[in-house]
Amino acid sequence: MDIQEQLAYLRQIIGQTIGQTAARADRKYGTPQPPAVQPAFDEDSPKDRGFVEDLLSGEVVETACGKHFETGKLYARHRRYGSYDIADLLELRPDFLAALSDGAIPDSHPKRWAFLDTETTGLAGGSGTYAFLIGVGSIDEEGFRVRQFFMRDYAEEASVLHSLAEYLKPFDVLITYNGKTYDQPLLETRYTMCRSRHPFARMEHLDLLYGARRLFKLRLENCRLVNLENQILGVEREGDIPGELIPYCYFEYLRTQRAYRLISIFHHNVLDIVSLACLTGVIPEAFREPENVRARHGMDLLGLARWLLLSDRMEEALRLMRRAIDMGLPDRHLFRTLFDAGAVEKKLGLEHAALATYTDLTLSPNPFQVKAYEELAKHYEHREKNYAMALECVRAARAAEDSDALASRQQRLERRNAAAVRQPRLSMKSTR
Repeated sequence: MDIQEQLAYLRQIIGQTIGQTAARADRKYGTPQPPAVQPAFDEDSPKDRGFVEDLLSGEVVETACGKHFETGKLYARHRRYGSYDIADLLELRPDFLAALSDGAIPDSHPKRWAFLDTETTGLAGGSGTYAFLIGVGSIDEEGFRVRQFFMRDYAEEASVLHSLAEYLKPFDVLITYNGKTYDQPLLETRYTMCRSRHPFARMEHLDLLYGARRLFKLRLENCRLVNLENQILGVEREGDIPGELIPYCYFEYLRTQRAYRLISIFHHNVLDIVSLACLTGVIPEAFREPENVRARHGMDLLGLARWLLLSDRMEEALRLMRRAIDMGLPDRHLFRTLFDAGAVEKKLGLEHAALATYTDLTLSPNPFQVKAYEELAKHYEHREKNYAMALECVRAARAAEDSDALASRQQRLERRNAAAVRQPRLSMKSTR
């Protein structure tokens, strides 16, 4: 094969490789193509025509930094969002967020809370990612209000950020969902890129994701906001745009200046913010008065109990663990919870309760059976000096699952038990 034939063959191989790679990329990242009879944008279709200000009620706002588009939506106080009454948001107490924020927000009226969510050009973050739509929710006498700031082009970013900073001035608490990791750092970067000062330094930030995970991660498959609004609030979204398609739709808008597909993004953003607000009315309540929480699932009580243990509130945690056990737990959590309850009872000096708990764990095969036998052996050896009983516990543990540590413990107990048996005999001889 001469040089020309080799080059031709190489070109063919490279072309095939590029084609296969492009096909895989389309399958993985591409969006489903509409039928050929209905293209994505039909020049003659009225529904695809118009700029965003023509399709959504709102206004073009002019600031010292330029222009941008803003729109708003009100959820009246008489409305319900799933199982939650919008009117209940205004009735929340000023100290409602104190426990969940670890005291960082001891006193703040709900009217001074700003619920923020962004729609961005990507999920990676960094200086190349823009927040093209920023929504801010707030509570007032009329209900729950959402204000959205939209940049129709990259040139409008400075104006959007300027208007956002002005809008946030009356608020002293920022509430987000995963905002400490994503939304706030992204916006701070955008303010820096625009050579402006961000408004978040003076605001306390409550990221509801952390409380949601503490409370629901044992029961729910995941703690995504959409899953929580469905499982906790009973909201089922219909016709919602998948989050991964949002950047694509915005890029398509920038290319075509046809805003029809943006409507679903604005709606998606509003739903995220309303869900965030209603979940804020639910989740912190559990942390304010854990023992009085009206939970329907033992797993949620167990999540609270573990949070209380981290806060060294052992007595409250123990009562919640007992409630969770009584309500019913899956085996994978039941046996660990029993063992943890025994450990807490032991720390609190409730020896008889701890013995009963560990004994229950030894009655059936489970992942904590051997550890329970070990705890019983320690008690009988060190607290009651009953070496024979401790030895029986170690033998039972080795029968279930042997280990070098248990073998060493058994040898030590056999020596101590033998010495204890000889001692009374020697005492009896000395009295004769």
